[in-house]
Amino acid sequence: MKVVVVESPAKAKTINKYLGPDYEVLASFGHIRDLPAKDGSVDPDADFAMIWQVEDRGAKRVADIARAVKGAEKLILATDPDREGEAISWHVIEALTQKKLLKDLPVERVTFNAITRDSVAEAMANPRQIDQALVDAYLARRALDYLVGFNLSPVLWRKLPGARSAGRVQSVALRLVCDREREIETFITREYWSLVALLATDAGAPFEARLVGADGKKITRLDIGNGEEAAAFKQALQAAAFSVADIEAKPTRRHPQPPFTTSTLQQEASRKLGFAPARTMQLAQRLYEGVEIGGETVGLITYMRTDGVDMAPEAVSATRAVIGRTFGDKYVPGVARKYTTKAKNAQEAHEAIRPTDAGRLPSSVARYLDPEQAKLYDLIWTRTIASQMESAVLERTTAEIKAQVGARTLDLRATGQVVVFDGFLKLYQEGRDDEADEDGGRLPAMKAGEVLERREIRATQHFTEPPPRFTEASLVKRMEELGIGRPSTYAAVLAVLREREYVRIDKKRLVPEDKGRIVTAFLESFFQRYVEYDFTADLEEKLDRVSNHEIDWKEVLRDFWRDFIAAIEGTRELRMTQVIDSLNDVLAPRIFPARADGGDPRACPSCGNGKLSLKIGKFGSFIGCSNYPECRYTRQLSAGEGEGGAGDGGPKVLGKDPETGLDVTLRDGRFGPYIQLGGDAPEGDDAKGEETKSEDAKADKKAAKTKEKPKRQTIPRGLAPDNIDLEIALKLLSLPRPVATHPESGKPIKAGIGRFGPYVQHEKTFASLGKDDDVLEIGANRAIDLIITKEQGGGRRGAASDPGKVLGEEPETGKTISLKAGRYGAYVTDGTTNATLPKGIESESYTLEEAVILLRAKRATGKKKAPAKKAPAKKAAATTKKATTAKKATTAKTTAAKKPATKKAASETTDEGADKPKAPARKRTTKKAAEAGAE
Repeated sequence: MKVVVVESPAKAKTINKYLGPDYEVLASFGHIRDLPAKDGSVDPDADFAMIWQVEDRGAKRVADIARAVKGAEKLILATDPDREGEAISWHVIEALTQKKLLKDLPVERVTFNAITRDSVAEAMANPRQIDQALVDAYLARRALDYLVGFNLSPVLWRKLPGARSAGRVQSVALRLVCDREREIETFITREYWSLVALLATDAGAPFEARLVGADGKKITRLDIGNGEEAAAFKQALQAAAFSVADIEAKPTRRHPQPPFTTSTLQQEASRKLGFAPARTMQLAQRLYEGVEIGGETVGLITYMRTDGVDMAPEAVSATRAVIGRTFGDKYVPGVARKYTTKAKNAQEAHEAIRPTDAGRLPSSVARYLDPEQAKLYDLIWTRTIASQMESAVLERTTAEIKAQVGARTLDLRATGQVVVFDGFLKLYQEGRDDEADEDGGRLPAMKAGEVLERREIRATQHFTEPPPRFTEASLVKRMEELGIGRPSTYAAVLAVLREREYVRIDKKRLVPEDKGRIVTAFLESFFQRYVEYDFTADLEEKLDRVSNHEIDWKEVLRDFWRDFIAAIEGTRELRMTQVIDSLNDVLAPRIFPARADGGDPRACPSCGNGKLSLKIGKFGSFIGCSNYPECRYTRQLSAGEGEGGAGDGGPKVLGKDPETGLDVTLRDGRFGPYIQLGGDAPEGDDAKGEETKSEDAKADKKAAKTKEKPKRQTIPRGLAPDNIDLEIALKLLSLPRPVATHPESGKPIKAGIGRFGPYVQHEKTFASLGKDDDVLEIGANRAIDLIITKEQGGGRRGAASDPGKVLGEEPETGKTISLKAGRYGAYVTDGTTNATLPKGIESESYTLEEAVILLRAKRATGKKKAPAKKAPAKKAAATTKKATTAKKATTAKTTAAKKPATKKAASETTDEGADKPKAPARKRTTKKAAEAGAE
């Protein structure tokens, strides 16, 4: 018997069918070993010695493999053909070696780019040994990520309460998003005008020509900067005589794009299909591992983690044959296309992502696939076929127009473009983030010297716009251009940024959260080198050189660690006042924007003589006055836009309540934006009723107690303040509102917003609304259903009674695994262990294999209960009484001694003017660092 080890059960199942009964194919379920989540797992003082630990889930895999190899003829390692796949095979060998099971057993390494019968057979016939250079590159990356996570993240926790983690690539990707936001905020809009003439030939065919020059000088897009200049040009053009000065028509060719790499697949799937990079890679993994078609499991695409853009010769021939059969010979170029990548640090060891069989049309396999899988396969197939099709032939025509006004000459230009032969455009056209259309229509026939008729002159005002926020696709593209990270890690990096709540997605654009901007500002201030684009790209290049056998991996670590640990040590003397002052400076354009009246943007609008500053508290960051506690003015970080905005300290009037005639205002408090009916409260200036200490308020404090506070309503999460108008505000102020009548009691069921979010209520029974429920629109049937479910033991406490969607049985335990909807999102459970699905994952298409891995990971990281301490033996009554009295006295003294120490420790972390904070014990950081150390 020959034992074969692969990563996943699906891959194992497919390959086992190909190899037959003489082989036993086992899945490792990814890595079987990892660095323990504690300090010392990577020891720089011992030349970066690494301690590996077989995790709980890995122990079962190792035991299965160990059982299989006893008495086996051969061990074949068939993990993926990349760095991670090589590392998984290396870990298997190391674990079995420690068990002394490989003494006389032959070990072979095989790789295949596609899971098809022919590819697997060819790989088995051409085995090799473990590529140690690839393993070294993996070790270097893993060590670097661990060292950054376990050393930099604790600095964030000490200086920025609430910060989650920092990472070697993660933090640089976050900086890209934050830098773009800063560009948008500091962008100065510029006015410009365009002049367009609608002209017509003798035959009466109209076309447009744009003003491009005057009096022998060129006019560029921004040269006409105000309405007066535009009006002068318009007046001149209205009096001008137009004629054709020159016309040129020349053919151009547009060539197809190469087949997909990991990066371009993620970008195009995001643009055309709306898939997040993580989702794209999940779907691609399933297509690679195979689906059952016609009684046989077959991989539909080649390996999906690749930088290569070329295809195997036989694949190119098959693709050209499909083009000829489907579109005709004129769409097949005379010579097959060969592509080379232009990406920085690209490694072209693998083919591009392509169908394993070009003749397997999307329409023929769609019935075997989930809808999302079918869409992705169609995209990959279409791009692959188009990459070998004939170029499109276009005709681009440029007409130079002369406008004569007396002795003055104005120059205009008209352009047109038409498709003469569509070529690959018949099948495919690459998506674009800006959705712009560069192609104009065809110009009418005209000749030099021909007189043109003026139909209309248009002068149009424009304003320059800031660069757009990144989409996930454009961020991946930018990271690849800069050489930051590797394409195979982009999806994971973006997922981490969202999970850490450093960024959010709004209308498909990445928006940095305040937490993410503060972390980036801190790193730029005190660890600038490690978030620089060039530094990160250079480090990636060194790691690639390690995988190419060019440099030693430990030398890379030594060079990095020497300067990095010095930077870490430098922050130990850092006072909180220094941190706050630096963050105030870096974030000034966002948190202290210029005031319309030209006043000091940091002047407190409440007391007038205080200075606004960033405050970092246990529950997040906010802006507060330096005169605290005398002045308790606070607001969120964003100061809003324009005067009277909800974020500039003043209310934004939305309109008047038709019933009371009072103003309805949008305001910004320390705990977020809210709606208020009427004027200011006698006490407080935000939705939490924080007391205002002005002189007038103090004088009228007694009288104020008798006054009624204005009605307020928190804005529910997911509803942007910019989208709130008077109608929505009035609906919010009407909460809680009756939405139904209980079928048994006859009493009302109300909908409202509470401390924990939107809810429905019947007497003392409360039920939280689901993520798809709208508190302003929820109907009677839904409200009754939620209440009845809760009263019958369902909902949050009775979730166990809801079977959810059954995914299947756990292979090891036989327990049924179900997918359920919980208060905090979808989760999977086997009845004992619950594991929440990662953010961004679509629950509808979650598979049993993914659920098994997620649950095993949750069990592996679960806390073990400490054994109960045995009660001491009973003593004599007199002794016990005496000891009890002494213990009470000791406890009282200890408690009294501990209280001031606790208060001091808290102030060291949160107060700006605190003394130098003590470095926390390193062991206390390991729980957070476990997630921070993973890139």
